[in-house]
Amino acid sequence: MSILKIVHRTTFEYDHEISSSYNEARLVPAWLPRQRVLESRVDISPVSWRTSYRDYWETDVIAFEITESHRALTVTSTSQVEVTPQPARDERKSWDELSGPKFQDLLAEYLLTSPATEPTAELADFAHEAAAKGSPDDAAREICDYLHRVINYVPGSTGVHTPARDAWEARSGVCQDFAHLAIGALRTIGIPARYVSGYLQPKADAEIGVAMHGESHAWLEWWSGDWFGFDPTNDKEAGEHHVIVARAREYSDVPPLSGVFGGKGSTLSVKVSVTQLA
Repeated sequence: MSILKIVHRTTFEYDHEISSSYNEARLVPAWLPRQRVLESRVDISPVSWRTSYRDYWETDVIAFEITESHRALTVTSTSQVEVTPQPARDERKSWDELSGPKFQDLLAEYLLTSPATEPTAELADFAHEAAAKGSPDDAAREICDYLHRVINYVPGSTGVHTPARDAWEARSGVCQDFAHLAIGALRTIGIPARYVSGYLQPKADAEIGVAMHGESHAWLEWWSGDWFGFDPTNDKEAGEHHVIVARAREYSDVPPLSGVFGGKGSTLSVKVSVTQLA
């Protein structure tokens, strides 16, 4: 079990004074069976109006607007979260069960690829070869291991709108690309898979009480009887150092911060710190 304090600060500085801004923030960690939110707040400056709601994907969303002239916007999310490891998995489904009408219907949203997740023919061929050799869990793990081996993690090499195919061709990307590539490959062979966004405590033996440079992170979960989280960027199970904020089909369903403003030209800076409290 870990207790983590996460501070995520996003600042937009505009080239000129702007008159208005309308935004949504998905920054609050989720309440889950293995994840308890002990404290959470989101500070926004400036702000004229704000409200909260839960979206289709069961993500907590803060919608806010600024209707006064401003040159900068700062959104700071501060949370304390208790996270336990993933439980042992008991029930697992076979290929025949996954391909049956029951789960094809219930999990249809997590079986369709999109421009963001569509794999190349080369990656799809590898996925089918992996599926022919073992169980759905074995195939999913082999695909994730393979991506970790052949794709280089290069910060800044892609953007939030980069399709998975482009990252594959370049053999480089960021955590979002690893997640999208794995999701597309798994869906191609009939394994439901979904995108997870959140945070990662990057150092397993972090000193208690010392703030470290953290990461806004992405990984995936696949379904083979229950949902199982795996981090292909780091080639390991999602565990007590992974904090979940949102889960959906792909990044565009649950961006951390999105919106429009009345003007043009801005500079974005993001800083995440993670402190191990227990």
